[in-house]
Amino acid sequence: MEIKLFSGRPETNEGRSEKEIKVYDFLEKAGVCFERADHEPAMTMEVCEKIDAALGSLICKNLFLCNRQCTSFYLLMMPGDKPFKTKDLSAQIDSSRLSFASPENMEKYIGTTPGSASVLGLIFDTDREVRLLIDADVLKSEFFGCHPCENTSSLKIKTSDLTEKILPALGYGYTKVEL
Repeated sequence: MEIKLFSGRPETNEGRSEKEIKVYDFLEKAGVCFERADHEPAMTMEVCEKIDAALGSLICKNLFLCNRQCTSFYLLMMPGDKPFKTKDLSAQIDSSRLSFASPENMEKYIGTTPGSASVLGLIFDTDREVRLLIDADVLKSEFFGCHPCENTSSLKIKTSDLTEKILPALGYGYTKVEL
């Protein structure tokens, strides 16, 4: 797999989706610097590990979850190599019976599809209906990696920029969890 590294947004919007361009516009407006890797679609954590190595940062596993009634939605950012156990998370956020939300709800709330979920999808949650959950190990890292809502690129962003620039610009808070 070929991975090409760049600093910042693409020089042109050619071949980029509208939502990816919106992500770059948002990051630019928020004053967030980032490195970008362009690559083939990253559909597995194994592919993400190769991208991690190229970027020199941890690509987060982003899980879009909901309660049984599909009335509460959660975006969980966690290290890709960490196992996910719903029981451990449910107790911390006082929500039982968590499961993966449907692709339709993922598109509706965070503007992404399976394999492309990203904290940057929160720019599409204008009604702030999704609760952001961040694993403590992600918050301890200097950098984190995520997709710009398309899984053919990955971004390396300072974790401090997430908490101090991105989330405040979106009017979003987060809940720290330990998995």
